[in-house]
Amino acid sequence: MSSLNLDDFTDLIERPDGGVRRDAEAHRERQIVPPGALGRLDDLGEWLAAAQGAVPVRPIEQPRAVLFAGDHGIAGLGVSARPAGSADQLVRAVLEGASPASILARRLGVPVRVVDMALDCDPEGLPDEVVRHRVRRGSGRIDVEDALTAEEAEAAFRAGVAVADEEADSGTDLVVLGDISVGGTTAAAVLVAALCGTDASVVTGRGGLAIDDLAWMRKCAAVRDALRRARPVLGDQLQLLAVVGGADLAAMTGFLLQSAVRKMPVVLDGVVSAACALVAQRVAFRAPDWWLAGQNSGEPAQAKALDRMALEPLLDHGVTVGEGAGALLALPLVQAAAALAAELPEKPSPSPEASDQEEVSDQEEVSGQEETSGQEGLASQGKEAE
Repeated sequence: MSSLNLDDFTDLIERPDGGVRRDAEAHRERQIVPPGALGRLDDLGEWLAAAQGAVPVRPIEQPRAVLFAGDHGIAGLGVSARPAGSADQLVRAVLEGASPASILARRLGVPVRVVDMALDCDPEGLPDEVVRHRVRRGSGRIDVEDALTAEEAEAAFRAGVAVADEEADSGTDLVVLGDISVGGTTAAAVLVAALCGTDASVVTGRGGLAIDDLAWMRKCAAVRDALRRARPVLGDQLQLLAVVGGADLAAMTGFLLQSAVRKMPVVLDGVVSAACALVAQRVAFRAPDWWLAGQNSGEPAQAKALDRMALEPLLDHGVTVGEGAGALLALPLVQAAAALAAELPEKPSPSPEASDQEEVSDQEEVSGQEETSGQEGLASQGKEAE
């Protein structure tokens, strides 16, 4: 019998402070640049203030990219342009600083943390800090079997919670969340289709490394078959992740929920993180208030999930490479919003002398009006007498 009760997250997660957000709006109205002139940066600055519980907002000083990694058995059907079981190659590229995400992170000064949950490789070939949370080697083929056992799903979920706690305890003030996987977009599409009640063709995209039409049709069939297995377990989110998710997706879901508990903002990257966020929303409806959608990758399942959570992407560059790269591109925008909200000067207050002069001027104007009215009255009386 599992001791994990997902309903606890509903009670533990609070919304960002509404009172602080109103204070941030009032502070913004006092600044020299008119409200609205900075577009979405105004909303971002106010959202950050509410998330931090501080006005003016504090700068983002310790961001961190956290990437959950895993291989998915469904990739064996040829639904991905990459060979099945090859996600470890992507992980090594990130660790060696040769991937798009690691290059961007290096340029932005953001540390990158890779968490292996289910890579299909020998763990001894990777650093201990990467593999210490691994649940299993690869996930099951979700069109015909469960991705995980119930015990493995719980272990992966708890690992995600533990990683969120580790980041919050270390002072991380904002997380860029991404995935490194082969076959992960197929599992993500199944989760989104199941939770949104749509057909496979509506959510099936071309993946990170674009697939051809034949591969897309295979992927669509795989999503359809997995969707049949997902629908009977929609009422239990942990079981749903075990049946059609994977260890990396279960860990990301736990990470998102615990990040909201710890009041640590998260920027979502692509379709995989969006699908996990949608599962997490089913667990705790207030959780999405702690997340930003970094970018629109162009994957239909991502668009469906973000629409369901009412999250509007900050960028629309169609970055599909994964690994948090698209969300990393959005990070400078968030940092800029924080800087502007905190550092723009306020409009000068009127000086006491100016106030006195205005008061005297107002009194003279009133006296002049009264005198004029009196003269007009006398003139009128004179005319009547004539």
